[in-house]
Amino acid sequence: MPYPIEAYLQMKSAGPAGFSSDGSRVLVVSNESGMRQLYTVPVEGGAMRKVSDFGEPPTRARYIPGTDQVLVQMDSGGNERLQVYRVNDDGSDFEAVIDDPDHIYRLGGVSRDGRLIAYASNRSNGADFDIYVRDLASGDERCVFETGGWCAAAGFSPDGRTLVVSRLSERNADNDLYLVDVASGAARHITPHGDESQYGAPAWLPDGSAFYFCTNERRDFETVARYDVAEGAWTFVLEGDWDASCTIDGAGRHLLVERNVDGYAALELRDPTTLELRTTVPLPGKGVVHLADAVSSFGPEFSADGRYLAFPFVAAGEPGDVWLFDTETGESRRLTELARGVPVAEMVEPELQRFASFDGLSVPVFVYRPKASDGPPPVVVFVHGGPESQYLPVYNPAIQYMVANGFAVVAPNVRGSTGYGKRYAHLDDVRLRLDSVQDLGALHGWLNSAGLDDGRAALMGQSYGGYMVLAGLAFQPELWAAGVDFYGIANFVSFLENTAPWRRKVREVEYGSLENDREFLREASPLTHVERVRAPLFLLHGANDPRVPLSETEQIRAGLETRGVPCEMVVYEDEGHGLTRLKNRLDAYPRVVSFLERVLRG
Repeated sequence: MPYPIEAYLQMKSAGPAGFSSDGSRVLVVSNESGMRQLYTVPVEGGAMRKVSDFGEPPTRARYIPGTDQVLVQMDSGGNERLQVYRVNDDGSDFEAVIDDPDHIYRLGGVSRDGRLIAYASNRSNGADFDIYVRDLASGDERCVFETGGWCAAAGFSPDGRTLVVSRLSERNADNDLYLVDVASGAARHITPHGDESQYGAPAWLPDGSAFYFCTNERRDFETVARYDVAEGAWTFVLEGDWDASCTIDGAGRHLLVERNVDGYAALELRDPTTLELRTTVPLPGKGVVHLADAVSSFGPEFSADGRYLAFPFVAAGEPGDVWLFDTETGESRRLTELARGVPVAEMVEPELQRFASFDGLSVPVFVYRPKASDGPPPVVVFVHGGPESQYLPVYNPAIQYMVANGFAVVAPNVRGSTGYGKRYAHLDDVRLRLDSVQDLGALHGWLNSAGLDDGRAALMGQSYGGYMVLAGLAFQPELWAAGVDFYGIANFVSFLENTAPWRRKVREVEYGSLENDREFLREASPLTHVERVRAPLFLLHGANDPRVPLSETEQIRAGLETRGVPCEMVVYEDEGHGLTRLKNRLDAYPRVVSFLERVLRG
């Protein structure tokens, strides 16, 4: 008998958020209690000790150097109005550092002496993010960068005198880096460029003379570059055929380069001076080294002295535990081992395949096949959000449960996805939006050749993936038997009019602007063509969603109910853009699976 869906939903995971100042403990984020909270675990191994029980999931956490205190970033009910708090790592003395719930404060770094923090806030006008530096002891705060737009504090120099700031431009997937003098606020633009390019966070050498970062300027893929502070110039120092990111330990012993190879992680340690490859970090299998959800991400972390590298390992059948790599001995060991209600042997690993789209573009797709099937199985097409994102072969409880119960699941990375180069990521921009929807039609045409039942195929997606579900049902009504839309966009015009003001400008560079592209946005909206939708639809949304307002789901439901199309809708009052609470997941996903069983199997 298959395991119940509750067993899949209650699988636990853990990822690192940093090391204590003395290097003896790893700060861990884990959903062991049902919602992500903070714990510590000794480097030598042992039980996790709970730090927090906040009632909300932390979206970021970081030790304050030289102390046993942890900075924590959280919102309320998924509203994404992030605030900053401080707590001792034994759970005592919790207090607010910033308490201004009408605005957003995105933490961007802590100086290495533990004196200063930097953050971005939209409190000036609700839309633009300026950069502030605060003295933790005195509470004194200064705005050091206010150019308008979406800005983020990317990291202090080792001496704390300089702050790297990232600012999004008015083009899609394009940003710039600035060196900001913390004392004076004087800013130096260090990445002037012509083509649309991205520049990652700095990995500073300990003497502050230079830092590494990753960029795709004049390249299709992001690769490693080095900026020399005295010369005021940068150059590429490593090339590669896949996107990369990099970080360095505080002592400057190791440069960690992480590559995304067709959706799987590869880690290597290099000499920070010569860039000579020292070793590849052994992983437990094929997977990724980030623990992420809609609003937070936790990845590899160095101890301050550079001896240890902690990282989460997540795979299709592995929800995620913390692993520790000893750079001196070359040994890896599992630091946490959370209970698993479903054995790994019961999980299904996906096959990575590709299909040709309408214009010949090769589109990657992960295929999960049930272990036993009488004939071609029904199929659920899972479309990721973003769209500037990538489906990665990580643990998904709904996918594993559906596959265990005889469904096939295919997860494409349609055009516009990241991870396959700059050109691929821009193939769905603005007026090219419906080309990505055509990728879904080409995928449907490929299903039969893959041994799957194209007559019983449903679409399922979250956020932008929810838009793709609605668009598939509206523009290709003859192809799809059902849809499951989690907080998707129904009408680009109303979405841009009603999304949070700090989101609108960022989204317009991807989708098109209300000023210049209103008619196209209306034409590309599923709501405009709602009369064509005939497949039953399941809708889910969080009432506090600041990204895709609840009104998007309400509009599509009203349009379908008027025409008598079967439509179920569930709204969670204590959620935002995603499901963070176990009680809500335990309610939502059984409903989803029951819906799919009914419409695909009768």
